[in-house]
Amino acid sequence: MAKRRKLVTPSASDLDQIEQEFRGETTARAPLSVPIAQVAAESAGAFDPRTQADREKSAKDSADAKILRESQSKGLILKELPLELIHADALVRDRVVLDAEQMNELQMSIAKGGLRLPIEVFELSKPEGEHRYGLLSGYRRLHAVQALKELTTNEKYNTIKAIIRDPDAMGGTFAAMIEENEIRAALSHYERGRISVIAAQQGAFENTEAAVNGLFPMASKAKRSKIRSFALIFEELGDMLVFPDQLKERDGLKLAAALREGHESKLRDAMAITTPTTPEQEIYQIETALAALTVVRKDPARGGRPKKVPPAPHSARQLKSGVRLASSHDGQGWMIRINGDRVDQELVEIAMAELERLLDAP
Repeated sequence: MAKRRKLVTPSASDLDQIEQEFRGETTARAPLSVPIAQVAAESAGAFDPRTQADREKSAKDSADAKILRESQSKGLILKELPLELIHADALVRDRVVLDAEQMNELQMSIAKGGLRLPIEVFELSKPEGEHRYGLLSGYRRLHAVQALKELTTNEKYNTIKAIIRDPDAMGGTFAAMIEENEIRAALSHYERGRISVIAAQQGAFENTEAAVNGLFPMASKAKRSKIRSFALIFEELGDMLVFPDQLKERDGLKLAAALREGHESKLRDAMAITTPTTPEQEIYQIETALAALTVVRKDPARGGRPKKVPPAPHSARQLKSGVRLASSHDGQGWMIRINGDRVDQELVEIAMAELERLLDAP
C-alpha cells in the first residue's frame, strides 16, 4: 500500500516567489486582446507582400511627390493654362500703351519659334466668371498669343505657358508687376507715377508718397522725387494728355512745378483749345501753355535763393526815314511793331511778304 504524501500549505514568501517567476516567463499583452489576433497583427506588420522593385518604386514616387509639392509652392512648375481662364486686366497695368509695330514683331516671333518666356499669373481669391487667374506679368505676350489664336484658329494657341506665383510672397501684386517690367524694359517716369497713384487709390498703400517709396525702394531720392512729380501730373492732367508716355523729363518737371504753383486751371484751359494728333503737337502745346504763365517768385521764407523774373526780351531801332521798329516776346511768340508816318497797310503787306521769303528760304 502506497504511502500517502502529506500536503503542506505554501507560505507567503513561497507564493511571492512563484508569482515573480510567472511574470518573468509571460509577455504582456493589451487588455482584452485575443492572443491569436495579436500574433496575426505582428506577423502582418513584419511582412510586406510587395516585391523589392515595387517597394523601391513606391519610395521613389513618394519622394517625387514631395519634391513636386515643394516646387509648386515655390512657383517653379510650368503649366499650360487655357487663355479663357486668365484675366488680363485683373491689375491696372503700369504700361500706358502697346506699340503696334512691336506687337506685330512679337506675334511673328511666337508664330515662328513659340513662346520662349512664360507669363506669370496668380490665383484670384474671388474668381470673376470663368477667370481663375489674374495676370501678373506678360501682358504683351498674352495679347500676342490671343491675337494669333484669332488670326489662325490654331488649337496650339488655345493655351499659354504660365507660372503660378504667390504675389504676397513677392511683395504684393503691384510690386511684383513693376519689378518684372523694370527688369525687362524700364518704365517711363509717367508710367511710374501713374501706377503709384493707382496703387494708392486701390488701397495698396496709405498714399502716393508711400506708394512711390514702396514700389521703388531701390530708386535714389532724386529719382523718387521725379516719380512724385509725374504722379502729380497724372492726378491733375492725366485725363487730358493724349501722349503722356512721350512726355520728356524736362517738360514734365516744369509742368509739375507749374501745378504746384497753382496753375492747374490755366493749364487745363490752354490744353483744352485743341486736341493734338501727334506727340510733337502735344509737347508744343504744353510748352506754349507753360510759357504763357506768369512766373511766380519763390517765397524767401520757404528757404532757398529766390529766382528773379527775367524781363521780356525786346529790341528797338529808329530808322532814318522816321519809322521805328520794335520787337518783343510775350511768352507765346515774337512780335514786331512798326510805327511812323510812312507806315500803312501796303507797307505792312510788303514787309510781311519779305519776311515770308526769308523764313521760307531753305
